Amino acid sequence: MGDFVAFTALLLISLGTVAQERDIERFVQDRFAIGFWVDPPMDEHAEARYKEIAEAHFTLVLGGFSANTPEKAGQQLELCEKYGLKNLVTLPHIPAEDRPDGPACWGYGLRDEPNASEFPKMRELVDEVRAARPGKLGYINLFPSYASPWGQLGTETYEEYVRRFVDEVDPDVLCMDHYPIFKPDQDGRDGYCADLEVMRRHALRKNIPFWNFFNAMPYGPHTDPTESQMRWQIYASLAYGAKGILYFCYYTPVGDEFPKGGALITRDDRRTSKWYAARRLNEQVKNLGPTLMQLTSTSVYRVTPDCDPQEVLGGAPIRNLERAAVDPPHDYLIGVFQHADGRRAALLVNYRFAFSAWPTVEFDAP
Repeated sequence: MGDFVAFTALLLISLGTVAQERDIERFVQDRFAIGFWVDPPMDEHAEARYKEIAEAHFTLVLGGFSANTPEKAGQQLELCEKYGLKNLVTLPHIPAEDRPDGPACWGYGLRDEPNASEFPKMRELVDEVRAARPGKLGYINLFPSYASPWGQLGTETYEEYVRRFVDEVDPDVLCMDHYPIFKPDQDGRDGYCADLEVMRRHALRKNIPFWNFFNAMPYGPHTDPTESQMRWQIYASLAYGAKGILYFCYYTPVGDEFPKGGALITRDDRRTSKWYAARRLNEQVKNLGPTLMQLTSTSVYRVTPDCDPQEVLGGAPIRNLERAAVDPPHDYLIGVFQHADGRRAALLVNYRFAFSAWPTVEFDAP
C-alpha cells in the first residue's frame, strides 16, 4: 500500500443502535457490491470466464451485453450462483414477469443514463419490477455532472437531476458513473468527489445505498489508468460512503472509441495488467466489505496542503495530522462514519496517487 493510506479506526462510544425498518417487498443490499460494465461472451468458454471473474474477487455481474437473451441470461445466472456472484439481469425489452430469476439474481437492469424527462417512465419500470419480482432491484444508472445540463441531464444543475431522480423514481439503490481525467494539465479528481458528495447526501436522505462506476481503461480523452489511479477512485468512493464500486470496463467493448490498451480483459480474451490490479484491489475491498456495510456516512473532510488540519477536522474522530519535515505536505480525504453498533469509524485516504504518505494520526480518544 505504498501509494495510499487507508484504514478504518473504530472508537467505542455510548450511543444506542436504532433498528431500521425496511419494506420487505423492497430490495435490501446484503453485501458490498464489486461489479463492472460489459459482461464477457456467453459462449463455450463461459464457464472459465466466470471462474476468472470470481478469482478477481468480484461480487456482482451486470448483464446485458453478452447475456442479452433469456437463454443466455439464465445461463449467466447459473454461473453466477455456482461461483458465488450476484447478478443484475438486463433484458429491459422483456416484460418484468418473464425475465429470468434465481438465487443469484439481485434484480434487473432497466436503464443507463436517463434524462430527467424520462423519470416518470423510470418509476413505472421500477414499480413493474417490484410488483412482478418482490424484493428485487430495479437498477438504473445516472449521468455524471459533466453531462450537458439540458441535452443529457434535462435539468439546470446536477443537484436537481439527482434530487428529482430520488424523489420521483424512488429507487432502492442510487448509482452514477464518473470518469475523472488524470493528466498533468487536467485533473478531474475534485469533480469526482463533488459528484460523490451529491450521491452521498441524497442516499442518506432516502436511507438507501449508493454505488458508482469509475474508470479502468483508456478511451477518448482518458489516459490508461494506473493501479494507483484505480485505487484512488475506489477509496475516494469508500470515503464518501459508497456501498458498491463498478469498473468501466471488465471486457473491452466493441467500437472505435476503445482502441487503446483495452479493459481488464481484451477482446481476444487476454488478461491485461488491470485484471491483476483489480484482483489485488478487490480482495482488499471485499475483506473490508462486511464492515463497510455496517457504516453510515456522517461527514467527509478534505485536508489540503495549505490548510491547518486541526481547523479542518473540528468535530472529527481524527483530531490532528502531523508530518515529518521530509514528507510532502498533507493532502488527504477523510470519511467519518457511524457503525451500526454505535462506534465511530474513520477512513483516511491519501489524496495523492503518486506519492506515499506517512502521517502521524491523533485521535480524540486514548
